[in-house]
Order: sequence, then C-alpha cells, then structure tokens
Amino acid sequence: MSHNAWQNAHTLYENDTCAQALGIDIIEMDDGYAVVTMTITPQMLNGHKTCHGGQLFSLADTAFAYACNSQGLAAVASGCSIDFLRPGFAGDKLTATARVKHQGKLTGVYDIEITNQQQKTVALFRGKSHRTGGSVTGEA
Repeated sequence: MSHNAWQNAHTLYENDTCAQALGIDIIEMDDGYAVVTMTITPQMLNGHKTCHGGQLFSLADTAFAYACNSQGLAAVASGCSIDFLRPGFAGDKLTATARVKHQGKLTGVYDIEITNQQQKTVALFRGKSHRTGGSVTGEA
C-alpha cells in the first residue's frame, strides 16, 4: 500500500466537489489502483427508476482519476468509454475498482469495473489518461 497514493488521493478529494456531492468515498489506494464507493440515492434515478448512466459514469471516472493520479503526476482523461451491463437501483451500494493496464511516460490506459453489493458487474469503463507535466500537489 502506497502512502503517497493516499496522500495524492486526499489532495485531489479536497477540491473534488463533484465526488463529495455524489457521496463518493475512497476505500483503497495504491499506485495505479483505486477503489471508491457510492450509494445510489433517489435523486440519481432516471425516468425508469434506475440509476442514471451519467451517475455511473461519474463514479467510474472518479475511480479512474484517483488511479491515474496516484503516483503524484497530474493526469487528465483523454478519452473514455463505458458499457452498462445491468441497472442500479436506489439504495444499492456501488463499488468502482480502477486498475492500470498500461502507464507510459505520458499516456495510460485504465480499466474500471463497477459492481453492486451482490458483487454483480453493473458497468465496465475504460479510460485513457494524459499526464500534463504538473504534479497533484502543485509542487515542482
């Protein structure tokens, strides 16, 4: 377990008002790895009474962000896609697990799986990252 990965995640989370508003919690951190959770609230439901895809995307994107910034080098998304496999419902506790598949000098590829409390896969997300040349903490 990387202490620096946790420190970088906390630095990001302090300014991540979106993750805070969605009730996303950071559960695990390591280099190139992050686990975050979110409980689906009634405000996150679409007209079919299932979790809105944008909320699922935000959860996966948050896990992706923490994983690709875990080493302290500032990174942003350069592309991503998501496959919705099953619905989420109000009260479901979702877990998004992000794992690095490849991290080069500037670009990376990360896979994120969202599961529900029954360990069933809700969505699969792939993110491509680009390191901007800065650091997460703003230090040189």
